[in-house]
Amino acid sequence: MVTKQTGIRESAMKHYIKKSRLIILLTVILTVSGCASMGVDPWDRDLLAKSSMAINSSPLDQSIDDHIYFSKEAASGGRSFAGGGCGCN
Repeated sequence: MVTKQTGIRESAMKHYIKKSRLIILLTVILTVSGCASMGVDPWDRDLLAKSSMAINSSPLDQSIDDHIYFSKEAASGGRSFAGGGCGCN
């Protein structure tokens, strides 16, 4: 025997299930579409290859930074070598 209160609960439960499915579907769609554009397009590579887009575009600034780094760290060669001046690797 179905009462009015049971019918309301079933209706609320169906609404909750539909809402949950919609949230899960939207989450899956957004997650998958986030990986749709991976990498650099071929026509944009010329812009990224410019010297001004380098991490450190000035060789003089890079050599000064390396000198300061290996002087303070007592490491041989700055950032390009493993280990430090203390003998530990």
